[in-house]
Amino acid sequence: MSENQQNEGLNIELNELVAQGVYATGAIINHSPSEFVVDFVQFLPGARPSVKSRIILSPLQAKQLSQSLAENVVNFEKSFGEIKEPQVNNGTAAYEA
Repeated sequence: MSENQQNEGLNIELNELVAQGVYATGAIINHSPSEFVVDFVQFLPGARPSVKSRIILSPLQAKQLSQSLAENVVNFEKSFGEIKEPQVNNGTAAYEA
């Protein structure tokens, strides 16, 4: 949801369990002609990766989500600075200072 949509005063119910959120360290995205499936996954050392949440979107919803995420990343970086991606060397991620 973009900031504009948030500011329009949407009245959406958010129960306590959903409000707690689910921590994911990655996402796996698949699609068919009629839908996008986004699996949010926890990859933790010493544990088998597990899907923590699955969201199914129409192609239009997927496109709108992609645009909204891009817009929010730009706004985040304007406020807090560039989000640095790790450099990957021999399968090991290292962050640039």
